[in-house]
This record gives sequence, C-alpha cells and structure tokens, in this order.
Amino acid sequence: MTPETRHTLARDYAAGTLGGQAAPCLSLYQPTHRHHPENQQDVIRFGNLVKSLEQSLLQAHSGADTRALLDPLRALASDAAFWNHTADGLAVFVAKGFFRVYTLPRTVRALAVVADSFHTKPLARLLQTVDRYQVLGLTLHDLKLFEGNRDALDEVELAPGVPRAITDVLGDQLTDRHQTVASYGGVGGGTVSMRHGHGGKADEVDSDADRFFRAVDRTILEHHSRPTKLPLMLASLPEHHALFRKVSHNPFLTAEALDVHPDAISRSTLVERAWNLVQPQYANRIKAMADQYRGAVSKDHGTGDLGDAARAAASGRVATLLVQADRQIPGRLDAATGAVTPAELSQPDVDDLLDDLAALVMERGGEVLVVPEQHMPTDTGVAAVFRY
Repeated sequence: MTPETRHTLARDYAAGTLGGQAAPCLSLYQPTHRHHPENQQDVIRFGNLVKSLEQSLLQAHSGADTRALLDPLRALASDAAFWNHTADGLAVFVAKGFFRVYTLPRTVRALAVVADSFHTKPLARLLQTVDRYQVLGLTLHDLKLFEGNRDALDEVELAPGVPRAITDVLGDQLTDRHQTVASYGGVGGGTVSMRHGHGGKADEVDSDADRFFRAVDRTILEHHSRPTKLPLMLASLPEHHALFRKVSHNPFLTAEALDVHPDAISRSTLVERAWNLVQPQYANRIKAMADQYRGAVSKDHGTGDLGDAARAAASGRVATLLVQADRQIPGRLDAATGAVTPAELSQPDVDDLLDDLAALVMERGGEVLVVPEQHMPTDTGVAAVFRY
C-alpha cells in the first residue's frame, strides 16, 4: 500500500469513481488509531470485519469468487507498514477488478456490508462542507495548508504551482540585502520566521510581501479553495493579516482568523482554537437547513417520510436531502420507481436505505447533507426538500 492512496478520496468521490461498480460491492469501515500502542488492535478488528464480509458473500457466491474478492483485503491485513501509519478511520471498497483504501481524518463506526453498490454515506458526511474547513498557515518563508473538522486537522499537500516561500515568487528580485530574519519560537518546537526592512527599504520589503501574498492567494484559490469550496481561515502573525486581506480575491476566506502560525502551537490547540471560530457558523448553517425543511413541509414541498422521499428522489424532485448520521435502515431501494423494501442488512446485496437514497439524490443532481441526530428536524432519519 503506497502513501498516494491516502490522498485521493475527495477526487475519487467527486468523480464518481465509487459508483457504477458491478455487484457484489464490499464496503468496510473501521475506527483506527494514529499511535502505538492503541493501533496494535486495529489489524485484528480489521480481520474480524473481513470475516463478516466472507460470511455474507458465501450466502450467495462460490468459495472461489469469495476468495478472489477477499484476497486484496487479506493482503492489506498483512501490510505492517500500512497499519503503522493509519489515521482516525479507515474505508475500504472492493469489487471485481476494483480496490480502494482510504485513511480518514475522522473516526467512523465499524461496518462491513456486501451490497449491489458501495456504502458511501460516511464519506458524504466526511466530505460535505457543512463542518469542514481549511487553515492557511502563512509566513514569508513557510506556507502550510490544513484541512479538517471539529475533531482533527491534517496537513494538505500543496498543489504544484503553489509557492512555498517568498523566494519561490521573487527569487533574485527579493529585497534581501536590507533585511534581517527574526525567528519566533513556537510551543511545538517550531519556529516562525519574519522579515524586517531596514535602511530605507521598508517600502520595497512591503512590495515583496505584496507580490508573494498575491501569488499565494491566486494559487490557493485556483488549486484548493475553488475545487473544495471550503471556508479558508488565515493563521498568521498579526502583521500579515491586513496585507493579505488587502490583496486577496478568495471568496472563501473567512473573517475569522488566528493570530498565530500553526507551528507556534500544538496541533490539538490549533484544532480547538479553529473550531471555536468555525462552530457558530456550523450551528447557523444546520439551523438554516432545518428551518428550510420546516418551511417546505408547511407548503407541501417537503417530507420526512422515507417512502415519499424515495419516490420523489427517483423522479428527480429532491433538491436537498438531510439524512441522519450513524443511523441505518436496512432494505432495498428501486432507483427507477423509488419503491422501498425492508430487509435484513446481513442478507447479500442489502444496504442501508438512507445510504442508497442519498446516492440516488446525488445522482439526480440534488444536494445531500449528513446531519447529527440532535440537529435532524425529524425522527425518521430523513428530511427532503422538493424542487417543485
């Protein structure tokens, strides 16, 4: 397993890579741990989930076909290097000729499902923008980008073309002979470097920073903010904030900001401080969605009934769908008619109806939001707003 597989989830999900695979489709989710000794039990739990997949497969498929599908999973279980570099969660998808492994920055509930399509609702929750955001750590000599949610922030590999430092933009044109470098120690042992102009060159120094910040703003918007559409929070020394905001054209840049570079504080403190700024916006967005649903229901433009929502989704009428996180309703959904048939999740080719409904809505061009139970406006696990 190569590290590259850890950086393709958002792209694969957006491109529909996880859709359209031939049944049976195997989906495995598992909470994992980043550090020793907690991660020692992860591979054992993984093996138990693989056994569950095997038992389900053998109900409808031959031993040879079952072994062929499970071989990639068993190879993964033997990959010691992989299990020594996990994150907070794991998602694995297998079909004939198809194998994807994603390490996740958020814990997930253990789940092993064999169905006629992949179970992707946990990914929808992970990738939706409602509680995700990015943090731009900025100094003149070190650029970092983080992405995460209330639980964790992980550093994002900067796209080619994004400058890492002011020298990447100015090169020999940098007003360097008239500057000194001051370093500011951080809690995590890192340092934050900053230039100071001297000898009447302060204006030139400001011009250097202006050009660098413009390049950062342009490339971050092009390669990161626009593709993800995530809020972007600036984390930098106070003296950089005004200049960066002056030159920025990034509509995703938030008014809220951190007056410290991420290297100057621990990662846990960074997550806590950033989420404290993001949380009020998150709460307001969830409330607005719930209010939109209630308003739609009052005009017969929405429903909290699973069957009604499924039929509306099949005809392309669902504009927005809220589904409850960490809830499963086993059954089969006919994508052509929206007919719902209850069934046991342990049966082959049976998935979570909420997951299938969410996939159908997205396929028909609707928006799906996975919402914690306490913020759902219904107790049915579903809330749909119609287009008309």
